[in-house]
Amino acid sequence: MKFIADFHVHSHFSRSTSKNLDLENLYIVAQLKGITVVATGDFTHPGWFEEIKEKLIPAEPGLFKLNKKIAKICDQRVPFSCRGKVRFILVSEISNIYKKNKKTRKNHNLVFIPNLDLAEKFNSKLDKIGNIKSDGRPILGLDARDLLEILLETSDSGFLIPAHVWTPWFSLLGSKSGFDSVEECFEDLSPYIFAVETGLSSDPAMNWRVSSLDGLTLISNSDAHSPLKLGREANIFNTELSYSSIKKTIKNGNPESFLGTYEFYPEEGKYHIDGHRKCHVSFWPEQTRKHGGKCPVCGKTLTLGVLYRVEELSDRPEGEKPENNLPFFNIIPLTEILSDVLEVGSGSKKVMRNYMSLLEKLGPEFEILNNKKKEKINSVGGPLLGEAISKMRQNKISLLPGYDGEFGKIKIFSRQERKRLLGQKELFFIAPSKFDPNKKNKG
Repeated sequence: MKFIADFHVHSHFSRSTSKNLDLENLYIVAQLKGITVVATGDFTHPGWFEEIKEKLIPAEPGLFKLNKKIAKICDQRVPFSCRGKVRFILVSEISNIYKKNKKTRKNHNLVFIPNLDLAEKFNSKLDKIGNIKSDGRPILGLDARDLLEILLETSDSGFLIPAHVWTPWFSLLGSKSGFDSVEECFEDLSPYIFAVETGLSSDPAMNWRVSSLDGLTLISNSDAHSPLKLGREANIFNTELSYSSIKKTIKNGNPESFLGTYEFYPEEGKYHIDGHRKCHVSFWPEQTRKHGGKCPVCGKTLTLGVLYRVEELSDRPEGEKPENNLPFFNIIPLTEILSDVLEVGSGSKKVMRNYMSLLEKLGPEFEILNNKKKEKINSVGGPLLGEAISKMRQNKISLLPGYDGEFGKIKIFSRQERKRLLGQKELFFIAPSKFDPNKKNKG
């Protein structure tokens, strides 16, 4: 079975997340996007764990689904064109902050576990180590290697994947507090690490430059802090729908069952290049080196981005691929494409109305972005939209890279292109929609 999965999300119990980030909205938006498997996120938080136990019921082995009563209410907010199966998998991100080799380490890790009983046992062990109630993503003074050991002692089916491995502040290989290799972090338990998450600011091609990652499967996830951010990165599977099959597929990285990833353009990520946001300074690695890593405005140390760090650890030239590489496909979220086409904010009512109108006529977002023919998109959305998606598929867009916590910016059309393509034609026919993506569920 071919399906799309997103393994890194949060709940409304995590800091800096949307109040409507609940299981109901994850279920709804997964269908709008065309995603089959979604992480629960945050299962270590007692409040969220209670919601998981209350609202989810067992489905295929190791997976869960929304209970029928809640699902029926939620389905009323999903167009028939998008309705599909949604399954949840128990995954939680944990922030490890600790001292190792005379340096403070800060890295985030994704923990997968196959059932609620084992999750409860795992949570109980973490509760004795630190405060798991203060944040959906708990901050623990625990060595990442020891976290993995606790997980393996709790469940031989559990597994850990280092999250967004290149981001400067909280990652395995980050410039601020990371390590130079998986082995340096996980020591004797390194053989149990079989995958890493690339993060929004890097893509597989960047990771291919570092040969020490060759034996690891590169996965990509949204790290969603609000429902509509779901699926901005995702994984493509062709395997049985079960926890064990998902684990086996990620571990083996077999190209027949792991079909690749959907990727943010890495330039759009918040930490792609180097810079100092307060001083509006952004540098490519070569410029950073020329300035000795210092901000020319204030003299303080620049935040070294993902590209700089990749180049620092790379032992392959840009463009070279390892033997066992998997495909990836750059995507731009449909709301961002509509934002560029309509020349309004991506969260505006105008964008949301058009977004839902397109889904009602063409089906889920991933289907529109990757599979629908340009002519079909044009017939519903007008010439600019079809051309915008075509340009995305061909990597023919302009990007202003993100730096020091500032997201990058995309530009699809020049003013001349827009005028030539649009002429006097109307952009869209906006049909009314029952769906409100910012609504908080009461059911």
